[in-house]
Amino acid sequence: MKQDILDRLLKDREAKTAVAMATHLQSGNQALVYHDDAEGALADNAEIVAAARQCMMDDKSRVVSTAKGDVFIHVFNPPLRMILVGAVHIAQPLSRIASVAGYDVFVVDPRDSFATPERFPGINLVHEWPDDGVKLLDPDRRTAIVTLTHDPKLDDPGLHIAIRSDAFYIGSLGSRKTHASRVERLKEAGFNDAEIGRIHGPVGLPLGAVSPSEIAVSILAEITAVLHGREQQKAAA
Repeated sequence: MKQDILDRLLKDREAKTAVAMATHLQSGNQALVYHDDAEGALADNAEIVAAARQCMMDDKSRVVSTAKGDVFIHVFNPPLRMILVGAVHIAQPLSRIASVAGYDVFVVDPRDSFATPERFPGINLVHEWPDDGVKLLDPDRRTAIVTLTHDPKLDDPGLHIAIRSDAFYIGSLGSRKTHASRVERLKEAGFNDAEIGRIHGPVGLPLGAVSPSEIAVSILAEITAVLHGREQQKAAA
C-alpha cells in the first residue's frame, strides 16, 4: 500500500468516513472510493468504482471480477447507528432488535422517567430535547432516525434536524392521517417537498404488525431494505 493511500485511509477511519479500498490484484494499483468521490490509480474506472460502492452498500469486503481483472475491495464503513426519538413502548423492542442487528442505538428523550436504564438496559440514553439530542449525535450516512412519540412537541424538533442531516433513513410512527398533519406542519416550518419526502411515514413495512414487537420488526425491516438499496431497486424495476 502506498503511503499516501495509507495516510488518507487512516484519516478517514479516524473521522468515521465510509470508504472502500480497491486493489487490483495483478498490478497492485489502488483507489479509495467514497459515496460521491474516488481517488487513486483506479479512480477513473467506472466499473471498479461502482463495484466498490455496491460493496459499501452491502457492508461486505470481497473479490470482484472486472473487465480489467480481479479486484479486492476492502470496505471500511463506520458503525451503524440508530437514533430513536421517544422512550416509548415500541422503542424498547426496537432498541433491542436493532442492537442485535449491529446498530449502536441511542434513545433521545428529555423525560427522565421514560428514558431509564431499567427500561433500556445497555442502550445509550440522551436526556436532551430531541432537536438538541439529534444535533449532538451528528447523524451521518450510516445513521437511521425514527421518531416514535406521536407528540409533535417532541417528534417535530427531532425531524427538523434529521431532515437536513446525512441520515440514510428517517421514519415517523403514526397513521396516514397523523403523517398528513405532520407534513402540513413541516411545510409551515419552511421545509420543501423533497425534504419532507425523505420521511418514511407511516413508518415500517406493511406486515400487518399489531404489537409493539411486531411494529419494531416492520420498522427494522424497512430500515434494512433502505440500507441495502432494495427500495431503490424495486422502484427502478
